[in-house]
Amino acid sequence: MLRIQVSHSYFLRYDRKQWERGKPYPPLATLQVASLLWDLGHEVSLFDAMLAEGVEDYAGSLAAAAPDVVVIYEDNFNYLTKMCLNRMREAACQMIAEARAHGARVIVAGSDASDHPEAFLAAGAEAVLVGEGIAALLDLIGRLNDDLQMDIAPWTADLAGVATLSQGQQRLTRIGAQPPDPRLGGHPAWDLVDIERYRALWQERHGYFSLNMAASRGCPFRCHWCAKPIWGNHYKQRGPRDVAEEMIYLKRAYGPDHIWMADDIFGFHVDWVTQFAEHLRDADGSVPFTIQTRADLSSDRMVAALAQAGCAEAWIGAESGSQAVLDRMNKGTTIAELHSARDRFRQYGIRVGFFVQLGYLGEQLEDLKATRALIERTAPDDIGVSVSYPLPGTKFYEQVKAQLGRKTHWQDSGDLAMMFRGAYDSEFYRRVRDLLHEQVLLQAQPRNHPTQDAQALAELDARWDALMAEEQHYRRADATPAHDLALPAGRTASA
Repeated sequence: MLRIQVSHSYFLRYDRKQWERGKPYPPLATLQVASLLWDLGHEVSLFDAMLAEGVEDYAGSLAAAAPDVVVIYEDNFNYLTKMCLNRMREAACQMIAEARAHGARVIVAGSDASDHPEAFLAAGAEAVLVGEGIAALLDLIGRLNDDLQMDIAPWTADLAGVATLSQGQQRLTRIGAQPPDPRLGGHPAWDLVDIERYRALWQERHGYFSLNMAASRGCPFRCHWCAKPIWGNHYKQRGPRDVAEEMIYLKRAYGPDHIWMADDIFGFHVDWVTQFAEHLRDADGSVPFTIQTRADLSSDRMVAALAQAGCAEAWIGAESGSQAVLDRMNKGTTIAELHSARDRFRQYGIRVGFFVQLGYLGEQLEDLKATRALIERTAPDDIGVSVSYPLPGTKFYEQVKAQLGRKTHWQDSGDLAMMFRGAYDSEFYRRVRDLLHEQVLLQAQPRNHPTQDAQALAELDARWDALMAEEQHYRRADATPAHDLALPAGRTASA
């Protein structure tokens, strides 16, 4: 059997914003692949880039593991990997070169690799998997187990969804997004993770310890800006008992104070959530957890079931306070649903965060003001703010790709740079972001000093007014006209 090192290239220290935030999670998909390969009888080790000091740590790990094969499998549950950050690609390419120099065969998989396999092949990867790639990965590993020195041509022969180089030319038969492979649904290889190092950082930064889980893979919704290079619009959910058993295991083995459910959409079906809650209750296995969901899935029955299961916080993709923008995004939700969802979660004592997106195609000043009004009226407990980010494979990207210059990806997640011709420049959206965050913080403060509170809100209003007064200074003369943007069939740009 083979000695296989499984790794990923998301270095928290290379993402200044996320390092300062200080909420690292082990790489779930990477660990699931490690578990799968271990179950097949291979000797598996892990290089976990998340808490490494930098890519220079990789050489020591490589020397200690002495792998026959290196599998750089990015964590598909980490939404930052969808952004294909330049700094992480650079790290991956350096890791590939070092692994090849040690004589290892190298296989790479992830969102960036799926979109741009040529970059990783040029760095020395011998096979790049497009999409989740589990079937191809197992075939490749099986062939190397028979003959580790097999040439690339016979090694990758007849395998669709695998990019290789042959005489300097890339070869790839694309097969389109495939449903999540059921063989990857097992529990991650938690025993390979330095849990105590994660615990120490969480305790130092936040005074509690959080771990991550995923109950499903994929998302069936079709927002025009959402990149889905791994599963497309497929969605696969694990059984509620299986997910409950994993939470119970984590609670007893590692004692986390909190669980982050990394699903794009957690729960989805009320009956599933109800059964999940029942299994946890029967075993006293619930740990307070945070989810991502949608406003239109947050019925009273759903929120009640989530509360019973132990949900402490729900993040909703609000995106905008303008219905016209939501319609143009093909979001499929309404402003009224956002208000209702916020109210329901509040009634059950569940914190709510809103993801907000600034600068989408056709967004104008009145739309931005509507987003501010949404935050004022719903008073979410927290928000995450970004600008619209065009990624390959999305309808949004196709609309703006002719506008993209040399900068097609952010360097890190704090970049917040506009890469297409929105209504305003990057600095304007950064200032709007800062004001929205301050608004949420002020609204969340206890009202113990009415005079001081009123003064703080008045000062914030003055800063909003000042920015609005000079918004023309930030406006782009060459912004993409809203009337050039087609809305989804059957939708209208209602206010």
